[in-house]
Amino acid sequence: MVRKWTIWILISLGVLSLLPFALIARARTARTAEPRIHVFPDMDNQGRYKSQQVNRLFADTRAMRPPVEGTVARGQLQEDDHLYRGVRSGEWAAGFPMKIDREVMERGRERYDIHCSPCHGLAGYGDGIVARRADALQEGTWVQPSSLHTDLVRSRPSGHIFNTITNGIRNMPPYGFRVSVEDRWAVTAYVTALQLSQNAAIEDVPEQQRANVQEQ
Repeated sequence: MVRKWTIWILISLGVLSLLPFALIARARTARTAEPRIHVFPDMDNQGRYKSQQVNRLFADTRAMRPPVEGTVARGQLQEDDHLYRGVRSGEWAAGFPMKIDREVMERGRERYDIHCSPCHGLAGYGDGIVARRADALQEGTWVQPSSLHTDLVRSRPSGHIFNTITNGIRNMPPYGFRVSVEDRWAVTAYVTALQLSQNAAIEDVPEQQRANVQEQ
């Protein structure tokens, strides 16, 4: 027969075994102004200035320090002048920093149709839907987009066209912030092909392909 005091001991031990879990539950749910017990600090809690706080250590009292002059974000060094700025040895690059294939040309045509054709037109004569609408309104504030087939524009090297897309020129806004570097070069390649297509003679076509072109 189990004695009565043995039962009470077992009950007490059972209750005590639940006590750690109760304390853990309380610590996780209760609100307190004191920090919780941090057995391994790992430098999680340390003295520091928060955003917008005053820091008398510096003459401008700013806790948030501006980057040192010349600082470049990781992955944004952009050392390749040809790729990122269209320049080689201080001059506008005449070629492309990448291989131009059908995939690049198709991408360039797609990006051109989206970003350029509203003003310059699908064929590049400055007669896009936006330009036609502005001409119809006749408000006198619209500047006609440049044709891409003038002697001046056709004489410009690829790097100059890339820079124009990136930074804009005269009344044309910049597109560098919305069109990636690779897509800007793809558009440049397509514009070059578009210029050739509108200003080419049959003699410019390889002899074995002339018959096919003439039939079309």
